[in-house]
Amino acid sequence: MKRWALALAAALGSAAVGAVEQTVRNDSLENGQAGVIVYGFVAGEAAASWLTSPCNGTVRAVQVFWTSPLANQAMQIHDSLKVFRAGTFPNPGTLAAEIGGPVLNDGVINEWRYLDENNTVPLSVPVALNETFVVAFTYDTAPITNVSPSLVRDTNGIQSGRNALLANLGGSNFVWLDSATLGLTGDWVIRAVVDCPTTPQTADIVVGMSANPPAYVAGSSLVYTITVANSGPVAASASIVDIFPASYTGVSWICLSSGGASCPASGNGNLTHGAVLPPGGQVTYTVSGTVAPGTSGDLSNSATAVVSAPVTDPNTANNTATLVVQANTDLIFRSNFEP
Repeated sequence: MKRWALALAAALGSAAVGAVEQTVRNDSLENGQAGVIVYGFVAGEAAASWLTSPCNGTVRAVQVFWTSPLANQAMQIHDSLKVFRAGTFPNPGTLAAEIGGPVLNDGVINEWRYLDENNTVPLSVPVALNETFVVAFTYDTAPITNVSPSLVRDTNGIQSGRNALLANLGGSNFVWLDSATLGLTGDWVIRAVVDCPTTPQTADIVVGMSANPPAYVAGSSLVYTITVANSGPVAASASIVDIFPASYTGVSWICLSSGGASCPASGNGNLTHGAVLPPGGQVTYTVSGTVAPGTSGDLSNSATAVVSAPVTDPNTANNTATLVVQANTDLIFRSNFEP
C-alpha cells in the first residue's frame, strides 16, 4: 500500500432542470489530502462502497479514485463498474446498472456518466431518500504493487458495514466479505453522484389484497396476497403495516420484489417494516396462516402503505386495502349434516 494525495478530475455534466447534484461518499478525502493505494487484488476481485441516497433522486454518475505512486501510468481498461440495490451486507442485492470496460486515468478521480463508450446511454438509477445502494469496481487484471495504479482508501478509519470486497478464495470461488475483516483500515474512495430534485415530489402508492381460498374454513389454512406498487412519478420509501386478525394464527410471509423495488425477504407475524419502491416497482407479500378453530363470522384484514417524507402521495384513497373473508358455510353444512 502507498500513500497518495487526492486530485479531482472535473468532468461533471449538468444536473437536470430543477435538480441539484450531490456527491455521495463514505470516505473523508478532500483535494490534496493523503490516501493509501491498496494493492493485492487479482483479476475478477472487486471493491464496493455501500452508499446512502440523500434524496428521492437518480444516480447519474459513479466515481473512483485511481492512482499509481507517481501518477504517471498510461490509462487502463478494467472489467466493470456496477450499481446494485442493497442486499444484506456484504452481499449486494439486484444489479441496477453496469458500465462495462471503464477507462481509467491515473492520478485522478475518474467519473462515468454513461453505460457505453460512445456516451449515448446515460447512467440513470432511481433511488429513494435514505435508500442504501452499492457501487462496485471490478478488476480485469491484477495491479503491480508499487508500480500500477489501483484503488485508494482514506486514512481515518473504516466505517462499519460500508466497505465490501469480492475476494477470490480459490479457483472460481468468489465471495463478498467485509473489507474490515481483511485488514482494510479506511473507506474506499468509490462514490456516486445523485441528482436531487428541488421541486415537490409525489408518488402514487397503491395497495391491493386477495385471499385463497376466497371463503375460510375454521381450523384450515388461509393465504393472503398483498401487493404494494408505485405508480410514480418518483421513487419512494413506504412503511407497510398489516396487523392481522387475532383469529389468523401461525402467520409467516415471504416478499418478492420487481421493477427495482426492495423489501425484507421473509418474516413472521404482522407486517411492520419499510420497502423501497422506484416508479413502476412493486413488492408482493404471500402471507400464510391458519384460521383458528371455532372462528365464525366475517374475517376482516387491512394493509396500509404510508409514503415517507419528503415525498407525498397525491391519492391516499388507494393506500389501504381491506378484504373481508366470509366463512365457507356450504362446506360446514356438508361436513356436519350430510353423510
